[in-house]
Amino acid sequence: MSLSSRMEVAVETSVPAEKFHDIFSTSTITQLSSMSPAKVQAVHLLKGEWEKPGCTVSWNFYIDGAPTVAKVVEDIDNTKLSTTFNVIEGDLMGAYKSFKAVVQATPKGHGSVVRWTMIYEKLSENIPAPTAFVDFAVDLTKDINAHVTQAQA
Repeated sequence: MSLSSRMEVAVETSVPAEKFHDIFSTSTITQLSSMSPAKVQAVHLLKGEWEKPGCTVSWNFYIDGAPTVAKVVEDIDNTKLSTTFNVIEGDLMGAYKSFKAVVQATPKGHGSVVRWTMIYEKLSENIPAPTAFVDFAVDLTKDINAHVTQAQA
């Protein structure tokens, strides 16, 4: 059995794709804690510059109610409206040899479809698939949608 796999989920939102992408690819990402306070405690720039591929960011968030920390390097693709978070340190590395989360927003009508892809390699067969992280991504997307929709009203 392979220890490498991927999981995907798509969520429709009323947020335009460019705006959703900007939340994850610019310094607006630091506002996630106010958009989704039950899921995100803080996001801080550690190295590099916002909006530049290769910047290192620290995420403090909650998975299944448990505080989780991840240090990630971002890769930003403004053409595909995607941001890739490559986890290099933190709690996830206790279960996974590698872990990447890709968030991509695709225009759909006045809103977008936000696709999250988790690409990972487990340290052993006993490690479960990261379904809690997928649930986190869905809930975070819904919280962002609600926050932006409310702000536009």
